Amino acid sequence: MSVELYAIAAAVISIAFALYLVMTINKMPAGEGKMVEVANAIREGAKAFLARQNKTVAIVAVVIAVLLYFALGLATAIGFLIGAVASALAGYIGMSISVRANVRTAQAAKTGLKEALNVAFKGGSVTGLLVVGLGLLSVAGFFYVTQDINALIGLGFGGSLISIFARLGGGIFTKAADVG
Repeated sequence: MSVELYAIAAAVISIAFALYLVMTINKMPAGEGKMVEVANAIREGAKAFLARQNKTVAIVAVVIAVLLYFALGLATAIGFLIGAVASALAGYIGMSISVRANVRTAQAAKTGLKEALNVAFKGGSVTGLLVVGLGLLSVAGFFYVTQDINALIGLGFGGSLISIFARLGGGIFTKAADVG
């Protein structure tokens, strides 16, 4: 078995555990009354924000992919798109579950600090596990298929570029949600 296949297996385990945490968090109590109203408003805002951000970033990504195709070739352009999609997916799922985990953390805090920390830690772990899992899956899988180490530059560029957009926009959204 090649090194790439071990890396792919580790990536799949990471992604599977992240999805397990998502299911676990979604089963937790989401509070009642005003907590649910505020959480729904934040979730609706996050959904609208993510949709708008992803549309804008997708346009930029396609333009850059076309430029990479003409400058560095098809494999690099495809690598860029794979990296961009993996990064966007990790950000989308991560932000979605973070919004859901927030109200569940507040609800858990009613029973104690330990319970609240447990929910918050699980919610934050989803993004970390997905970033690592999807990143490793993208790199190992892409290299396994193409055997082109130079094309990995495009993949890394795609993942990095999209994560910059997500960090900037996500930080702005988070501050607005905190104020709300």
